[in-house]
Amino acid sequence: MNDLELAHALAEAAGDAIRPYFRSAAPVEAKADASPVTAADRAAEAAMRALIAAHRPDDGVIGEEYGEDRADAARVWVLDPIDGTRAFIAGRPLFGTLIALMEGGVPALGIIDQCIARDRWVGTAAGTTLNGHPARTRACAALANAHLATTSPHAFGAADFAAFEHLRARVGDTLYGGDCHNYALLASGHLDLVVEAGLKVYDWAALVPVVVGAGGSITDWAGAPLRLGSDGRVVATGTLALATAALAAF
Repeated sequence: MNDLELAHALAEAAGDAIRPYFRSAAPVEAKADASPVTAADRAAEAAMRALIAAHRPDDGVIGEEYGEDRADAARVWVLDPIDGTRAFIAGRPLFGTLIALMEGGVPALGIIDQCIARDRWVGTAAGTTLNGHPARTRACAALANAHLATTSPHAFGAADFAAFEHLRARVGDTLYGGDCHNYALLASGHLDLVVEAGLKVYDWAALVPVVVGAGGSITDWAGAPLRLGSDGRVVATGTLALATAALAAF
């Protein structure tokens, strides 16, 4: 199977592992950084890693739950089995499975999969699709008309929060919560601007091809492309004009 077929297979395997745990009484554990983890997170990543080992044994893997394996390889699969574990634990179907293939440290393919709603955004060099149909961002060039989303203001440090508030005061409205789902909704033209800080590579790698393939922009807060080593500050917009305005507002 080719890379895209394998990525779809990874999403299917993760969804099959996750769904039995959704809205169940499965226990929740705290990781060393105090973030939550469930058996669903671990089962989904293990299922994806098994497929990669079987079909791409020479590729590297970076995953949230099981760490790095040959992360210096030319091709690396980056996995977040449940982005939005808190939403998953609360029974909110706003989490997603993130799957990226990075080549030379740059995201080349990305999937955002919502296995409960059965929505799958796929971003490649050919564009972005939602369930097989083209997905496009909407035209919004002015901050005053923009719909902004971020997962939580508590995720920002003091300096980053001040910069975020400077931007937030200039937008049309702000939505909280959503994790990776916000970027998927931006790619489908329902949101205009998503801002986060403190993200790890497995949080953002899959988002890049999805947002860019839909006609949007996604960079760090200085406007630089996201790649291995980026500082975790992310701003995604539906248009380049809005990206310019948002970066200036920081």
